[in-house]
Amino acid sequence: MARALNHMLHSLRTGRALAAKQDIAQVAAIFGQNATKVMRLGDDCAAIPDGDGYLLLASEGFQDSFVRAMPWFAGYCGVMVNVGDIAAMGGRPVAVVDALWSDTYEAAASILTGLHDGARTYGVPVVGGHTNMRSTHNSLSVAILGRARHLLTSFDAQPGEVLIVAIDLRGRWHDPHPFWDASSALCGTEAAVRLRGDLELLPCIAEDGLSRAAKDISMAGLLGTALMLAECSGVGMTITLDDIPRPAEAPMERWLSAFPSYGYLLTTRPEDAEAVMARFHGRGIAAAVIGQCNSTRRVDVAWADEMETFWDLASAPLMGVAP
Repeated sequence: MARALNHMLHSLRTGRALAAKQDIAQVAAIFGQNATKVMRLGDDCAAIPDGDGYLLLASEGFQDSFVRAMPWFAGYCGVMVNVGDIAAMGGRPVAVVDALWSDTYEAAASILTGLHDGARTYGVPVVGGHTNMRSTHNSLSVAILGRARHLLTSFDAQPGEVLIVAIDLRGRWHDPHPFWDASSALCGTEAAVRLRGDLELLPCIAEDGLSRAAKDISMAGLLGTALMLAECSGVGMTITLDDIPRPAEAPMERWLSAFPSYGYLLTTRPEDAEAVMARFHGRGIAAAVIGQCNSTRRVDVAWADEMETFWDLASAPLMGVAP
């Protein structure tokens, strides 16, 4: 088991997903420290103080190969992924805009139909954007505006808090991509109401003071997302892989690499953990305590009887956005 854990963590550590997150350090270097004085880099959304709450602003871009291979799903993801980021910050979506380049009307129509279907499912209007149907490639970017009363951030995990994962296991793989989709196959008013209600859990948890730190599980996978949360908060974590809920047919390495349509990491006081998990369980969403925050600035991983350090942030920052 020790060799298997070592091999798996090496594969995750050196994969393209975490390499992409390391690009953030270069962006931060270009914008300099002035950017961090205005807004903290590394969160799921920019949180802009506004009245008694915050405006939330985020965007997602999609690789040409993905847009060309799965145009409808790319459009749908334009909404789905963005509303996930808004929820991860304790917010509720307001509206989206898109920027689309396509080489034919047919390609654009499929992408836009997916975007329309996602907007209708999640109840978020598309209020404008940019369209070019005479391009040499097919690309999509979608930006979202939201609002939060109380924030969940990447910067407020504290030593002594427990780490909770919440994932909707009622999904399917989109082979060969690492997407675990528990959303787009659903249809109808009842499904839309359920999906919106599932997202509503996050702002309610924030507003009830049960958590101050959360992150949407991204393309970095579960461990990569935990690493980003740890770096932003200046903490370490010990994570027990055996406690992570996963589908029976999902091998551990693939599951740790997965980008779920509904998947969140939250930290909370130990005495509040049961109350947080009960909210997810009440909606049929798997949730479990999978680790604990500490002051080591390492992310250590336990599997069966073995323990190994996944990443030591004190010696090798990932995004270079330590608090």
